[in-house]
Amino acid sequence: MSRPVNLSVVPVPVLFCADPLNPRRVDDHFAAQADAVRAAGGTVGLIDHDALTRGDADAAVRRLPRGLGPAWYRGWMIGADRYGDLASALADKDGELVVPQEFYRRAHELPGWYGTFASLTPRSVWMASPAGVVPPPARLAELVAPMLDAADGTRRSAVVKDFVKSRKHEWHEACFVPSLDKVDELHAVVARMVELQEDSLAGGIVVRAFEAFDRDGEARVWWVDGEPVLVTPHPDTPDLPREPDLSGIAAPVRALGCRFVTTDLARRTDGTWRVVEVGDGQVSDLPGAVDPYPLMGRLSCCAAR
Repeated sequence: MSRPVNLSVVPVPVLFCADPLNPRRVDDHFAAQADAVRAAGGTVGLIDHDALTRGDADAAVRRLPRGLGPAWYRGWMIGADRYGDLASALADKDGELVVPQEFYRRAHELPGWYGTFASLTPRSVWMASPAGVVPPPARLAELVAPMLDAADGTRRSAVVKDFVKSRKHEWHEACFVPSLDKVDELHAVVARMVELQEDSLAGGIVVRAFEAFDRDGEARVWWVDGEPVLVTPHPDTPDLPREPDLSGIAAPVRALGCRFVTTDLARRTDGTWRVVEVGDGQVSDLPGAVDPYPLMGRLSCCAAR
C-alpha cells in the first residue's frame, strides 16, 4: 500500500548503519526503517559502524556525499565521544548531525537527563569511573550515603548500572543490591557489572533506588520535537502492549531540549507511572513487529534547524 508523502518539507537524510558483510546495503536490523524513510520521500545514507567504533570516523562516512547538510543518525548504540567523532567527520564533508554531541550526551547518559526527570524517576547517585576500574568499598559507601534513610533506620535496595546500561539479565550478580548498608555486597555487584561491561562501560557508576514495578512490562515512547509520535512495547517485552499515562511526561521531555528522545515507562505497584530510562532516539531500539513508518516518516520530514 502506498504511503502519503509530505512534499512541503525538504527531507532530512537519515544515516543508517550498513550491513558489515555488504556495505552497499542497510544492516538488516534497520532495513524496514530505511524502507519507511524512502516511502516517506526521504533519503538514506550508510555509515560503517565497525569503522566508527574502532576510531576511524573518516572511513565510517566514506560512502556519504559531500555537502550532505543536516542528517539524523539511526543505528547501533555508540558512546558520546564516538558520536562526536562522527559529527566531526561529517563536518569535514560539509555535513552535520541534527543532534549535536552535547544534546546526544544529555539524552543518552543518565547524568544528562536525571535532573530534568528527578521527580519522575528513581533516586540516583553516580560517579565518573573509567572502564575496568572498580571503586573501593569506602568510595562506594560515600557515594550511596545520601540514599540511606537515617530517619527510620531502614536501608534501601538499589540497582547498579553505568551511565547508559545495566546488566539486568544478570540481575543478582551484576545489578541488584538488596541492602545498601552492606557495602561489601554493593562492592561485589559493582565489580561484577564493571567486569561484564568490559571496555563498553559508559561514563561511570550509577546507583538507583529500587522501585517495584508491575509485571506488565515497559512502554517506550518516541518523542520528536517534544511530541509523542509513537508508543511501543519495550524491546525486551515486545509482546506486552502498554498504554502509559503521558500527562506528566511531556513537559520534562520538552524541558530537556533534545529533538529526538525515548522515554521508557513502567507502572509502579502503587499505580504510578515512572520513568525508568531516557535515551537518544537515534540509538534506541524499535521492536521488529512495530510499523516504523509513523516514526521514520516524521523523522525524515522534520525541518532541519
